[in-house]
Amino acid sequence: MKTIKVLFLASEADPLVKVGGLGDVAGSLPPALQRLTGEKTGGVTLDVRTVIPFHAVVRKKVPEAEFLFDFEVSAVGGAVKAQAYRTQADGVPIYLIAGEPFGADAPVYSPDAAVGGEMYIFFSLAVLEMIKKLDWKPDVLHANDWHTALAVYALKQRRATDPFFSDMRSVLGVHNLPFMGAGTEAAFDRYGLQPSRYPLLPWWAVKDPLPLGLQTADRIVAVSNTYAREIMTPEYGYGLERMLIARRKAVSGIVNGLDMAAWNPATDADIPVKFSAETLSQRLENKLALQKEFSLQADPAVPLLILISRMDQQKGVDLAIEALAQVVDRDWQAILLGSGNLELEEACRRLEQDYPARIRAAIRFDARLSRRMYSGGDILLMPSRYEPCGLAQMMAMRYGCIPLARATGGLKDTIVDADSYAANGTGFLFKPATGVACAEALERALAAYGDQGRWEAIQLRGMAQDFSWEKSAVKYVALYQELMK
Repeated sequence: MKTIKVLFLASEADPLVKVGGLGDVAGSLPPALQRLTGEKTGGVTLDVRTVIPFHAVVRKKVPEAEFLFDFEVSAVGGAVKAQAYRTQADGVPIYLIAGEPFGADAPVYSPDAAVGGEMYIFFSLAVLEMIKKLDWKPDVLHANDWHTALAVYALKQRRATDPFFSDMRSVLGVHNLPFMGAGTEAAFDRYGLQPSRYPLLPWWAVKDPLPLGLQTADRIVAVSNTYAREIMTPEYGYGLERMLIARRKAVSGIVNGLDMAAWNPATDADIPVKFSAETLSQRLENKLALQKEFSLQADPAVPLLILISRMDQQKGVDLAIEALAQVVDRDWQAILLGSGNLELEEACRRLEQDYPARIRAAIRFDARLSRRMYSGGDILLMPSRYEPCGLAQMMAMRYGCIPLARATGGLKDTIVDADSYAANGTGFLFKPATGVACAEALERALAAYGDQGRWEAIQLRGMAQDFSWEKSAVKYVALYQELMK
């Protein structure tokens, strides 16, 4: 039986370190791949390992990590020393790379682009040097986002000159295209890298990590099918659409998965009352508890809207605020949870001040509260201007909360509009990125809520969706197999 060896490169990986959605992916996809066996993989076994930086926060979590060896990364003016360590999580071996660019107290993501560039360009090149000293050689390097994209670029160059790398293939996962690693030029030069001469790459991108990785990766995987198509358009391509169109045969989309065990209303210790599809009526107790917690009128007949989001223009929080102001003649309540952009935070506070009987603004990050909101809210507002994949809509459906979202990226791929496809609808979608369009969708959702038989059918269809990582992992295996041919 053939074994495909995959090294998964990321800046973060749960449970060792998690700052954003990439941490969820890097912590969940490798174990899901490792668990696949038999006919689901076409007779192929997977040997998957992860490599992340040995961040300060990771050192505190795994002080007993096994030291492997010292090595060096070439740089102009003298090599930079590095160290390799090993630990494991969820059955997956995890390599940890340390070195001077990762200071003793450095955050995972530096607010200084030059500092961040030094960290992750060093890390990307260190991965290739580490591989040569391991007693394990991967068939596929699976990099993610700009932080590890230069490993793909450097691999392509080394394949031509170093026989060790000649048969190694690369995959680059795109989780958020606009974040390309701009401002890292000084580190790019320090490590002796050569800028791209690819004619379809814009002049400003010839030293940016993500564009260089996209130019040279054997396969590019966006985190949803729709996002894979969107990044090849002027609206979503951020200047790289011509290059991506030229490379379209290498581009595909695989929607991210959800940890179905971690997000299970039947076992969730953070919600007041556990429930399942078979005991859906018990969910009402969570709604009443949430209304009471926020000093809202405890009334099961009033639809409870929730927004759980980073306060950011990308997330369309302003569209939600506009939409709510346009449907004040309808009966509803809303709880808005999140933090970020100060203007959006203030707009949420003003909305609460304008409608104190029905709106609450919780301006903070609160993971446990978000679970209570999923388990008790009726409608999740997710009007993102773009959303490569998104997990909140999956979490909401899992907990019987119906998503209302813009038809973009992974939202379009994971939500079926209940009005357009009544027999299999799981939520409500709108297309234009406007408050008016969002309000029209909200009117439709509120009308559907008035028919509780129909509403419960939509809830149950959402709860029955299979968003498991195994489903996505099978598609990644097929991608790796194609590369090995």
